[in-house]
Amino acid sequence: MELQTQTRPKVISVLVLEDRIDAASAIQFKERMRDVTGSGDQRVVLDLARVQFLDSSGLGAIVAVKKLLGPDRVLELSGLTPTVEKVFRLTRMDSIFTIHASLEAAVANAANA
Repeated sequence: MELQTQTRPKVISVLVLEDRIDAASAIQFKERMRDVTGSGDQRVVLDLARVQFLDSSGLGAIVAVKKLLGPDRVLELSGLTPTVEKVFRLTRMDSIFTIHASLEAAVANAANA
């Protein structure tokens, strides 16, 4: 699972460079996210702009990352494609996560928080 990270003063952004997060990649996704977000106290913005498909295993992996960060760190999402956004809406996970239209909007929001 390829992820690209960028650390800023108040936020770590993580761009998923794969087009799918599914049963075949969910465990690897969680492990990579644990590696890149393991230290620090910044907000984490997960940029899903390149992800075209997300199944229940992928959704579960994203929820697991949120839990892994603990109560003191925030996981926000950005750049959801229409298909991925539909999964979040149908499962009502859009009420659990803060979702931004773009990474830039998420970073600006974090800077003002």
